[in-house]
Amino acid sequence: MNQTALHRMLALKDLKDLKKVSPQNLFDLRVTTNLPLIKELFYSLYKDPKHDPYFKELLELLPSLFQTRSDELKLHDLHLLKKGNWYQSEKMAGMQLYVDLFNNDLKGIEEKIPYFKTLGINFLHLMPITTRPKGENDGGYAVNSYTAVDRRFGSKKDLLSLTSKLRAEGIYLMLDFVVNHTSDEYPWAKKALQGSAKYQGYYYMYPDRTIPDTFEASLPEVFPATSPGNFTYRKEIDHWVMTVFNSYQWDLNYTNPKVFLEMLSNLVAMINSGVDVVRFDALAFLWKKIGTNSQNLPEAHMLISLFRMCLQTIAPGVIFLAEAIVAPKEIIKYFGEGNREGNECEVAYNASLMALLWNSIATKKTLLLNKTLQNSPPKPQESTWINYVRCHDDIGLGLDDHYISELGWDPWLHRKFLLDYYCQGLDWSPAVGYQFMYNPSTGDGRITGSCASLLGLEKAIRIQHTAAIEQAIQKILMLHGIILSYGGIPLIYAGDEIGTLNDYSYLDDDHKKYDSRWVNRPSHSWQTVANLKEKETPSSIIFNGLKHMISLRKKNKVFADANNTILHDPRNPHLFMFERNGKNKEGVLVLANFDEHPQILGVDVLHSLGYIKDGALSDIHTSQKRKLNSGLMEVQPYELLWLVKP
Repeated sequence: MNQTALHRMLALKDLKDLKKVSPQNLFDLRVTTNLPLIKELFYSLYKDPKHDPYFKELLELLPSLFQTRSDELKLHDLHLLKKGNWYQSEKMAGMQLYVDLFNNDLKGIEEKIPYFKTLGINFLHLMPITTRPKGENDGGYAVNSYTAVDRRFGSKKDLLSLTSKLRAEGIYLMLDFVVNHTSDEYPWAKKALQGSAKYQGYYYMYPDRTIPDTFEASLPEVFPATSPGNFTYRKEIDHWVMTVFNSYQWDLNYTNPKVFLEMLSNLVAMINSGVDVVRFDALAFLWKKIGTNSQNLPEAHMLISLFRMCLQTIAPGVIFLAEAIVAPKEIIKYFGEGNREGNECEVAYNASLMALLWNSIATKKTLLLNKTLQNSPPKPQESTWINYVRCHDDIGLGLDDHYISELGWDPWLHRKFLLDYYCQGLDWSPAVGYQFMYNPSTGDGRITGSCASLLGLEKAIRIQHTAAIEQAIQKILMLHGIILSYGGIPLIYAGDEIGTLNDYSYLDDDHKKYDSRWVNRPSHSWQTVANLKEKETPSSIIFNGLKHMISLRKKNKVFADANNTILHDPRNPHLFMFERNGKNKEGVLVLANFDEHPQILGVDVLHSLGYIKDGALSDIHTSQKRKLNSGLMEVQPYELLWLVKP
């Protein structure tokens, strides 16, 4: 039982009637319940007795921050606590978007609530909306403020209006908390540049290269092409500043407990605008230690859990998403281990599934997909995944070299093949993508491009090849059908629901043209949306296909995430097959063919799982019965089946 479940159990009687409940009494109860774990985590990180005053400051800070939360949000917290693990529901379907690119500003997002509801979206991830430096700002992830809304998006009043409307419509909101770094224009950074020793202590700053060079010996480069190294020299103060990502993003020094206290206050101020899910950005990098790669360190996990336990006392309805694009054995740890199990992050990106799906499209085989998933550690019962085909970022090739080798492939050559396949290195490939941050010394690189362009729609339309267009649409729907049916919250990147192609306008912007990720960050085409009534266009086929699958997902309780995703061996290297089981023996068997040719599945597999009745299968995806005339079943190219038990 994690702390959330414990709070729910202890507050069971109080939660029966939210009109009579006392949020203050339940807050006091949560503090008492979480305090032992908060104390243990704090002193595991800040062992020196000189840090004792900061713990006392933390104890005083918790009730103070609770009082900053509005009465409406305090009740909303208790409503979500009463609902249980709402984020695991089959009703969840999400979309990620840039506010300005989607519909100008926050008022524009509010105007499009009917659009979200038409598609079936009830969970929104708005990309950073706070103030940021002019020019380069890493898409808003270089923050000048954690609460001030950038004028281009509107005002704080507009944000509060939007979040109020979203709550009324049953739509959950996720915003980013850029927890690892600030911009060099953030007030703390400005004071550090003015010579303040206090605020220089909020960052990793050194008067010479001795310590930076010691760090560099074991630190990898995140952006080797545009921001090599991990330190930036600032001549204003004759110091070197740790900048793991970009030169204008200064890493926060969490070995200083004052930084944690200040950031906790920033976090609460941010969620007080009406946030349900906090996307903890770059959390794998939070703790730095010489002699390590300063990623995924035990101290980082303790720090995240400390944030979690403190925020839980203040706002028990708000949950954390781990933005950690790391190996499966590492990502599982962000749900919490040991006495922190279920007490770190409730949600994490299923980056492995995403990368493996793209690998299967390129190879037309599911061998690596199945092998990796079958050997991935199970997640805690209270947690869930964000499943996605792609996001605003690049597609990294986070594949396990050991499993690649076991399949008889050379890992280096395999990654080269994937880069060539998606980034126009092979004439026969249908993909139109681009390399991002390619490192010639290691051969590492990442892929950018819209979902539709990477899956062949752009090239097919360009050459006016009808069959290729149809095949690209099938791929798009198949991949989205998998994320909609796999265990977790499906998250669609805005524009993918209408088959948006690559956007090359970024090449005309001096602040964007060196970052190929902008090719897959297009403005939303509302003209395309207006034409969706034309049912035979690629956009309308994709939109209506996704709308149909989202509706089916919401009608079938087996799609709720109860750790009920079971992989099955289809005994065919081109097929992917998994099952979602319910409490009463009901089930949905998902079957996908990653090959451009029909593939054969033995009927005995389906029979043994209980999906055949009177010699036929029932597919809810197509609302059709499929008659079986032999011991073999043919699965069409890029076909997706959602078979139900009779």
